[in-house]
Amino acid sequence: MPQVERFPMGIPSGWFCIGYCDEFERGDIHAVHYFGRDLVVFRNDEGEMGLLDAYCPHLGAHLGHGGTIEGDSIRCPFHGWAFRPDGFCTKIPYGKIFPPRLKREPLAESYPVVERNGVVWAWYHPHGQKPHYEVMTHDEFTEDGWADPVRRIWRFASNPQEIAENGVDFAHFEFVHKMDAVPEGTAVYDKHIRKSEAHGHRQITLEDGSTKEIESSVFTVQNGAGQKFTRLKGVVELSMMVLATPIEKDDVELRFTFTHPPVEPGSPEEKAVEQAIAGTCGQTGVEGDIPIWHNKIHRANPFLCDGDGPILRLRRYFEQFYVDDEQPSLAAAE
Repeated sequence: MPQVERFPMGIPSGWFCIGYCDEFERGDIHAVHYFGRDLVVFRNDEGEMGLLDAYCPHLGAHLGHGGTIEGDSIRCPFHGWAFRPDGFCTKIPYGKIFPPRLKREPLAESYPVVERNGVVWAWYHPHGQKPHYEVMTHDEFTEDGWADPVRRIWRFASNPQEIAENGVDFAHFEFVHKMDAVPEGTAVYDKHIRKSEAHGHRQITLEDGSTKEIESSVFTVQNGAGQKFTRLKGVVELSMMVLATPIEKDDVELRFTFTHPPVEPGSPEEKAVEQAIAGTCGQTGVEGDIPIWHNKIHRANPFLCDGDGPILRLRRYFEQFYVDDEQPSLAAAE
């Protein structure tokens, strides 16, 4: 029997997190690997971020190992050729005649980069097409009046679609996370955007042993394959970014970034926020999912029942992010 391919889908196109803005000072250079490619990310002396193919188009030296920043460009360690974030060559230090072609078009392969919500976002498309939608801005991560972000990161063998699918797989919350049934709520799909909202009630136990019913809500917006934002209200108010970035088609980096309205240090409210974050990240949260994601396969034609949630609808939404030969197998008909 032939080996089963774990994931028939390739690497989706879209905006993806490649780090946080405060991780890159002027002059910083980092060798990274995303989208199945060796890349170099840097901030030039003018403060502009750049993401280029790692290997110099001249004779193939890795720009991220020994390269330096000079003005608006990254300089190759091998022969000193310099490149701006847009891929244009700005200097050949020993060349007497600057090739006319280099004045007309970029020589190094570059990727669009923007900084938003404290995140450095890179646009990936397998054929180099320009972005056809923008990164969303979230007030909680851009405006004053919110707590400093709390960050977590994991790496495991999966992909952005599998991670997103968990959000509509309502049955797993009971068996993986030992939670009560999660209300489905409503979901709206509009091209690359998916929005969902659910409301309910929770019973909490107070310090004196009594119980209290509180209203709870979950609002989520997915902006392409790599940007997801969730606002949770209940015992505490918590906002989070879910940032899934493909390293290879079966290797993913997952970041959670949290913020919340300010609370008094040492207060019961601060403890409740810490517990909520720990619960979202720990065994009752994503760390309960990761071993399953890491070892499962993608069933293109799954056997589903009426309690499984709108899994196939989410898969149809994700199909738009795959290009040509990276198109996944068609989902089973509902």
